[in-house]
Amino acid sequence: MWSLVKRDIGNLAAASLSQVTRAVKHQLKTLQYRPDVIDGCLAGTGLALGT
Repeated sequence: MWSLVKRDIGNLAAASLSQVTRAVKHQLKTLQYRPDVIDGCLAGTGLALGT
């Protein structure tokens, strides 16, 4: 997930830490509504997701 966020904010020219924080939160919020991307990231780990 972090690599996706870094890719999206990689060219951000932030003037303050609060701008970086806001951009990261925005990207994470965007990913929250993309279950296909989240599933792909989890599948890439190779971990079992059952109980």
